[in-house]
Amino acid sequence: MKNVIDYVKNELNRFDSKKFNLVDSLVLSQFSYIHFERLVPGFSNELSPVRIGDLLKAEHFNSMFDDVMFPENNLSLLYALAASPRFRDIKMNFYVSKLDYKQEKQFSAVTYFLGDGTSFISYRGTDLTFVGWKEDFNMAFKNPVPSQEEGVEYLNTVGELLSGDIRIGGHSKGGNIAVYSAMKCSPKIQDRILDVYSHDGPGFKNSIFHTPEYIKIKDKIQKILPQSSIVGMLLQTQESYKVVKSHKPGIMQHDSFTWVIEGDDFHYVNNISNSSLNMNKTINEWLANIFDEKLELFIDALFQAINSTNAKSIGDMSEVHIKDFALILKAFRSIDNETRKFISQTIRDLIVLYVKNLNPLNKQ
Repeated sequence: MKNVIDYVKNELNRFDSKKFNLVDSLVLSQFSYIHFERLVPGFSNELSPVRIGDLLKAEHFNSMFDDVMFPENNLSLLYALAASPRFRDIKMNFYVSKLDYKQEKQFSAVTYFLGDGTSFISYRGTDLTFVGWKEDFNMAFKNPVPSQEEGVEYLNTVGELLSGDIRIGGHSKGGNIAVYSAMKCSPKIQDRILDVYSHDGPGFKNSIFHTPEYIKIKDKIQKILPQSSIVGMLLQTQESYKVVKSHKPGIMQHDSFTWVIEGDDFHYVNNISNSSLNMNKTINEWLANIFDEKLELFIDALFQAINSTNAKSIGDMSEVHIKDFALILKAFRSIDNETRKFISQTIRDLIVLYVKNLNPLNKQ
């Protein structure tokens, strides 16, 4: 089964002869997970935009792929893009990457000049840092989160610097930021947005979908979910979406390299799986029945325990030893008794909800 890397290798037409499509948006969204510090210009310097074909520099590979999920696949994607007549001459500019532990913010974005007079802004999704994951969890009770605000500012800034039409998108949290930024950007830039791509990006609280800002841009949103999506079904998802086949099970389908490509499009399936619908129903019911203050307390307690190990990323946890698990247990025990009881009850409630929802959906 072919994936995005195969697509890049096989699609040889430039954008001026074959128009931008959904798979192209996934390719460029996935590519933005790579670290481009000292390679792609930001806002504060006068360096020229960089061709994708000129990024193939082995001396930078360590920094480019450090703490990047699926580094081997991302390296293969870089090689394919650098060789491709469709992608190698795309220029990249306005690279931004911010990590702020105090604000609990993980944000990155980059702009691609496609060569057909349009630009594509890609927002990076959640990386391996715990602060990035914490910000994701914060979306359940906080609106907006810092990366959403950064996304709006980035779009407004780039939109003022460039002329022509704009496409925006991202994978995972990046897709959510793309939708939010399209909603909240200045009207004159919003009018230039052609499409908004959310690849397995989480949704929003239900109130968002009734706002004039969302209603104005909803027809521009193109949302793609793998068949057993979990992340993309989080919170409320009222956008229409297409479902694609993945060759991996469960949560592993969030990896866009597992999505099946046929020709110049995805391999579509009819429905989200029952297991995904069950998980989505469970989480959304739980969120609907818990106060934001309690949810914040629960999430803060979980990440406080993780922080006790001094691990900054999921990669660091691979080096966590027995003594570090002892620190996690100690951190939980240091929480006051009332909070501990609340956390235990919350976990029990989630399990009960999951079991309750399981049977009806399995009978469908």
